[in-house]
Amino acid sequence: MKTNLEIEVLNTREGKEANDILRSCVHCGFCTATCPTYQILGDELDSPRGRIYLIKELLEGKKPTEATQLHLDRCLTCRSCESTCPSGVQYGRLVDIGRNIVEKTVPRRIGDRLKRNALNQIITRKTVFRSLITAGRLVKPVLPKVLQKKIPTPQKVVMSWPESNHPRKMLFLDGCVQPILAPNINIAAARLLDRLQVSLIPTSKISCCGAVTYHLNKQTESLDSIKQNIDAWWPHIEQGAEAIIITASGCGTMIKEYGHLLLDDPQYAAKAKVVSGLTKDLCEVFTHEVKLADEKIFNPIKRKVPLAQRVAFHAPCSLQHGQQIKGVVERILVSAGYDLTTIEDAHLCCGSAGTYSLLQADLSEQLLKNKINNISADSPDLIVTANIGCLTQLQSGTSTRVMHWAELLEEALD
Repeated sequence: MKTNLEIEVLNTREGKEANDILRSCVHCGFCTATCPTYQILGDELDSPRGRIYLIKELLEGKKPTEATQLHLDRCLTCRSCESTCPSGVQYGRLVDIGRNIVEKTVPRRIGDRLKRNALNQIITRKTVFRSLITAGRLVKPVLPKVLQKKIPTPQKVVMSWPESNHPRKMLFLDGCVQPILAPNINIAAARLLDRLQVSLIPTSKISCCGAVTYHLNKQTESLDSIKQNIDAWWPHIEQGAEAIIITASGCGTMIKEYGHLLLDDPQYAAKAKVVSGLTKDLCEVFTHEVKLADEKIFNPIKRKVPLAQRVAFHAPCSLQHGQQIKGVVERILVSAGYDLTTIEDAHLCCGSAGTYSLLQADLSEQLLKNKINNISADSPDLIVTANIGCLTQLQSGTSTRVMHWAELLEEALD
C-alpha cells in the first residue's frame, strides 16, 4: 500500500513502524473473511482493511472524528486477521498506534471516559475488584439481567499449593482477576508442574501484565507497570528461573511483547527482551516435557477417565492468533484420553476480549451467542479454554461447565 505520512509522524518510532506495516498491506481483503465485527456489521470500516485505511488517513494528516474512534473501538484486537493475512501485516500493533493517536485528539464523552477510568482502576487492583465482586454477588438477584451475567458464581478453592523445592524453578504471573474468579487455575498449574519436577515460584509484587491498561489507551501508565513487573521478576531470573509461566493466554500475549514495547528504553530494553523470551504459556512446557508428561500425567488420566468423555476446547484468540500457538492444548487433551468435539468457526472470538464485553456489550453478546451455538452443536460434556476472560464469558452463556484445561487435568489426577 502506498503511503504519504507526514514528516513529523515519520520522525517518530511509532510513525516509522506504522508506515512499514501500512506498506506491507496489499489490500487483498482476506482479513474481512475472518473478522468477527465485519461478519456481524457488514461495514467495511469495521473490518481490518477498513480500519487500516482509517489509520493511514489520520497518519497522513486527516483529522480523526468520533466515527473514527468508534470503528477502532469496535475492533476486538482478536488478531484473527493476522492469522489470515498472506502478507504478514502486523495489524495488532498498527491498531494500538492508531488508537493512541485518536485518544489524544478526539475527546470522549464524559460517560465513556468515566467508564474506562473505572475499569482501569477496578480490574487491575485485586483488593478493589474482590470487594466489588463480593458486593455484586450479595445484590445479584436484584440487578438487571445484563449485570447479573457479569457476576460469576464464586469458585471454591479445592486444591492446595504443592510444597516442593525442585532444582528446576519457574516464575508465574498471578493475574488481576483470575485468583478471584477462578483461584484453582494457578494452583492446578503449580501441581501439574510439580508432577513434572518443576517448582512454580509466586511473585507477590506482580498481578497485572499491563494489557488492560494498555488497551484502554493508557499506554504510558501501562509501560510503568510493565517496568515494575520486570523489576520484580529480575532477581529470580538472575538466580536461574528458567521460564515465566502464564495460565491466561491474554497475559501471555502481552508479556511476550514487552521486548517490543520497551525496545527504545535504554534502561529496560535488554531486560524486557529477556523477559519476553522466557515467557511461555503453560501448554508450551508440556511440548518440551512429553516423556515425563506421559508418565506422570497423561497415562494416569487415561487409566481413570472414560474415553467417551467429550470435551470442547475453545482456543482463545490470544493463544491461536496473538501467540500463534495452535493445536498444542488439543494434543495435550487427546494425549490424556479425552474425545475432542468439533467447533465450527473455531477461529472466531467469543466476545470477551478484555474489557470489550463491558464497553461493546451488544456486539460481545452476539459473538457469545454465535460461539455457544457452535460449541453446543457437537454436544460436549464440558468446555475447556486457556484464558480467564474467555472462561467467564463462555460460562455466562451456557449451563455446561467451563474450566481451564489445567484444572481439568489436575482434577482428573486427584
